[in-house]
Amino acid sequence: MKLSVIFCTYNREKYLYNALKSIAKQDFPYQDYEIVMVNNNSTDSTEKICKKFQDDYPQVDFRYFLETNQGLSYARNRGVKESRGDILIFVDDDATVFDFYLSFIKLFFEAHPEVSACGGPIVPVYEVEKPKWLSHYTEQLIGGALYEGDKVKPFRNGKYPGGGNSAFRKEVFEKYGLFNVDLGRKGTGLIGAEEKDLYDRLTRGGEVFYYLPQMGIHHYIPEKKLTESHFKELTYSIGKSERIRTKAISAKAYNNRILSESKKWIGSLILFVIYTLKLSPGKGWKLLQFRWNVSKGLLG
Repeated sequence: MKLSVIFCTYNREKYLYNALKSIAKQDFPYQDYEIVMVNNNSTDSTEKICKKFQDDYPQVDFRYFLETNQGLSYARNRGVKESRGDILIFVDDDATVFDFYLSFIKLFFEAHPEVSACGGPIVPVYEVEKPKWLSHYTEQLIGGALYEGDKVKPFRNGKYPGGGNSAFRKEVFEKYGLFNVDLGRKGTGLIGAEEKDLYDRLTRGGEVFYYLPQMGIHHYIPEKKLTESHFKELTYSIGKSERIRTKAISAKAYNNRILSESKKWIGSLILFVIYTLKLSPGKGWKLLQFRWNVSKGLLG
């Protein structure tokens, strides 16, 4: 069983080398994996960094591609097509992986031939002090925080692995198709939902995906992602992404998503009251801002 570790990158020169190095430094046979690097029109020193990595780690099977169609989904799809492994692993270009990351993934898929996909913890690492308004819920939004405990178990209740820390059997894409290019980041835009779209297809097909606690990454969060402007654009884009995704399925799916949003409003209001009573009104108010912006994007 060979692994393909796919990095899709756009102007992340600050983090890219360490992301690649965290794979190369794994205690794992070099012949059992490859790194597939997809550069999605970066204008920084990405290409130079990749050449340096190749020079520093010549033993790694490192393959570099330029994807000129702008968009994370285009880049991920290119990574799928170029990969030669049985298991395709997507790692964010601004993250570093846990020790023995590749070993645990390989052992898991070998032991569970019925499982189509898995993902693990995402631990945000803040480059500046965490703002006081950041709560458990907004940390999932800003930093992609994900923790489901220390036991292997299936994702339940609509949950699924984070897109920047996920692994799939290659035949998943042959059976269910690639990432939706109408969704996902494009340049500096913040449209998303391409992972949710894929996992929804897998769920409808009866596939199972698992949480693997040893399959973790550290995700680095710069100060820019903690600004008011980023928060506003990100939360609005979540709603807009859901509008695009559900309308592409059917009018009924879109209407159901609007109904779900109304229920989420009730939950947000309850949390606002709870945080206020706990003397943390800033956290509660941020959740209401989150909900308001998502609703605006959803309704268009």
